[in-house]
Order: sequence, then structure tokens, then C-alpha cells
Amino acid sequence: MVDERIVQELARIVGADQVSTDSADRILHAFDATQGRFLPEVVVHATTTDQVSRVVRLAHEHRIPILPRGAGSGFTGGSLPIRGGIVLVLTRMNRILEIDPDNLTATVEPGVVTATLQREVERLGLFYPPDPASREFSTLGGNIAECAGGPRCVKYGVTRDYVLGLEVVTASGEVIHTGGKTMKNVVGYDLTRLFVGSEGTLGIVTRIILRLLPKPEARKTLLVAFASIDGAARAVSAIIRGRIIPATLEFMDASAIDCVRRAMDLDLPDGCRAVLIIEVDGEPAVLEAQAARILEIVEPLGVIETRVAATAEEAEAIWKVRRSVSPSLRRVNPDKFNEDIVVPRSRVPEMIRALEAISAKHKVPIVNFGHAGDGNIHVNVMVDLKEEGMRATVDRVLDEIFRTTVALGGAVSGEHGIGTAKMPFIGLELDPATLATMRAIKQALDPHNIMNPGKIFPEPASNPQN
Repeated sequence: MVDERIVQELARIVGADQVSTDSADRILHAFDATQGRFLPEVVVHATTTDQVSRVVRLAHEHRIPILPRGAGSGFTGGSLPIRGGIVLVLTRMNRILEIDPDNLTATVEPGVVTATLQREVERLGLFYPPDPASREFSTLGGNIAECAGGPRCVKYGVTRDYVLGLEVVTASGEVIHTGGKTMKNVVGYDLTRLFVGSEGTLGIVTRIILRLLPKPEARKTLLVAFASIDGAARAVSAIIRGRIIPATLEFMDASAIDCVRRAMDLDLPDGCRAVLIIEVDGEPAVLEAQAARILEIVEPLGVIETRVAATAEEAEAIWKVRRSVSPSLRRVNPDKFNEDIVVPRSRVPEMIRALEAISAKHKVPIVNFGHAGDGNIHVNVMVDLKEEGMRATVDRVLDEIFRTTVALGGAVSGEHGIGTAKMPFIGLELDPATLATMRAIKQALDPHNIMNPGKIFPEPASNPQN
């Protein structure tokens, strides 16, 4: 589909050194954090909005699939070029254009790494809260495509809550602007929110206006060990009922604790079957009282040990327990299927028990941890795909996990998006009329289906229903 004439035209737009059909470059941009791999026909690096616009116009004219790509760190196949075509890499559009302390905004290009922006604004006493685990390498454009979250969203919200405005190249190559620098704006449809979380299927973001906050003065970190996941889940609800909204409220269930125990010398009581890591932030004078109140609230709920960090080093030691889960997973089995389901906070124990039952039924290890404050559970199905029939077993396990999630009032994806991995399951949660409305939006904005085709929406025949 991409012939030599198209390659030459792309070179005229962005420069010959920014276009490659070399097999090594194509392979480098053929995969993400999933198991999939699909070769694009050509890789193009853009550095300006005008270049993006002209490349998209060319793709539109010749009906060539085009896929915007940042760091390629997604977990659902959103950045896989499954229809070939053009991979348009935006990592060289990586300028922080403005940090405005007076209006608490930042204007950036999509290739800016999330943690880079966070460090720059914090030098000025400001704060950009969204903190996906991939923040040290994921780009803001990718965060917007997936509406990334992270541990701090229980208090501060997710990416969409901080996007005030966008510059977007549409499927025809037109450049449009949504929102702006003001906190209030109800002029016309809210196109900003439409593009956030659209996974590159509606347009390509080339400039972003973000809302900032004042940086919290201090943090207090606590670790609470429980005898059961039920006690930990009740503690989460009790803390929030007590009118305390922690900055982070992370949990590890028994499977995650056992996994870390096998990988490192974990200093937790033998009877510990669940852990909460709680962090509050704000004025220093308030934090001591909040920490004391939290311990008072959770004490009757099966607590077997508590730790309150007195120093930054002690806080880091607490967080090391949580960060050790992912690196230790490969000791369980070599292949990981990382799902990010979300259920109402009060139903986390039911979901954990269901996951334990699914694990036992199919004889497949499932390790669970995540963001207890918003019910977002990272479910890690750990297998060895070299075992005969294991791929089919994984498919059955995932189907049961997603069906149980929806039955408990939850969602099949909390922050990773749909992409290709969860595409077959979207109909479990969205009814046909809702899906038809979404497809109509896609058709209206991308009538030739060139923008990251083959993502989010399954073929009707493969769309499971309740």
C-alpha cells in the first residue's frame, strides 16, 4: 500500500533522514508491552504540527492506515500497526512550550515524557498529579490517548481531569483546536474530552494545554498489614467515610505478597494476607493528625502491623514493597497478561475471591495488586505459553475475569484502554446502542478509517453480549 512514490513524498515532507523502510526500524516500531507484533510499512518521525498535517493529508488521499506512536509502552495493543501503513512517531515533538505559574497551566508537545514535565513544574513549586507507572518513559501524548491514571488518581483524578485544551490533526489533515487555557469553557461541544482516551482513532494530538496545581508541602506514608483482604477493603471505605482522601491508597493481596516473599526478604508478619500503602499530602501540621486518625479508623479491621514513615528513607522502604511486585512476577512464570479491571471499592473483596476461584479452577497463577482507593485492580495472569493448550486456557481465564468484573458493576479497563487486547470484550460492558453511537462518531471524524484502524471496536459477530 505504501509504494516508493509515497515514501519519496513523505521524505519531502519531513526530510529523508526522518523516513525509514529499513527492516530494523520497522521491527522496532512493530510492538508494545503486549505479546503482539505487526510490521508497519514505513516509519516516519515528525517534529512539527505542519509535518503531521501534511503526512496525514497524504495518508488520507491514498487511504493509507496511519498510527501515531509515542513510547509504545501500552498494555492493550493500542500502538500496534495491525493494518500496516504508516507509523507516525511523535517522540521528537518533545518541547515544554510554556509553564505559566500565574494561570497554573503548562503547554507541551505530545512527545514530552510525563516525569520530565513533573520534575520541571515541581522546580517551580507546582504539581502535575497523573502518575502512571510508566511515567519515566511514557509520553504525554500516549497518556492522553489512553487517559492514563496512576496511584494518585483517588485524590487527584486521571489525565482527562488535567487536559484543558488540545491541538489536533484530524483524519483529513485539518488542524483544529479544542478548549484553551481557561478553567471554564462551555463554547460548543467538549471535543477535548472526546479526544482524550480515543487511542489515536479520531485524530493526532500535536499540542496539549494542561492544568497544574500547587505542589503539596509534605507527604506522610503509612503501611498497614491486615489478616485478610476483607479487612483491607473495609479499611479503604472507612478511611474515605472518615473524610480523609489520601493521595494514594495502594493494595497488595495475598498472591502479590507471596510473590514478593519468594523474590526478596520481605519484612512482613507471616499472617499478613493483605497490605495497604497509604500516603497523605498537604500542610505538615495536618498530616500527623491525619495519619493518627487513619490508624485509629483501621485498627478494629484485622490490622496485624502498622508502620509510619518518619523520614524520606523510611517512606522509600515502604514503597519498595509495592514496587517489588512487578519485577518479581517473572519468577512465577515467564508470560504475563496484565489486566487493569476496576470495580466499586466495596466489591474489591468479592472480586479478589472470584480471582482466587478462577485461579484454582484453571490451575493458573493470578497475582493481584493495584489502586484500592478507586477499586482499580491490576490482575496479572502468569503462565508459560510454551505449555500445550495454555493460550486457550488464558482466553477462558480472561473471559471469566471480565464477565465477573462487569457483573460486579465494574469496567474491563480502568486506565490501560481497549486497543486490540480488550476489543472482544467491550460488548460485555457497552450495549449495542452505545457502541453504535461511538462507531458513528468514528465514522463522522474518520470516514475512510485510516486513523489507527482495527482498535477499540470489534466486528459485530465477535462482540460477546451478556
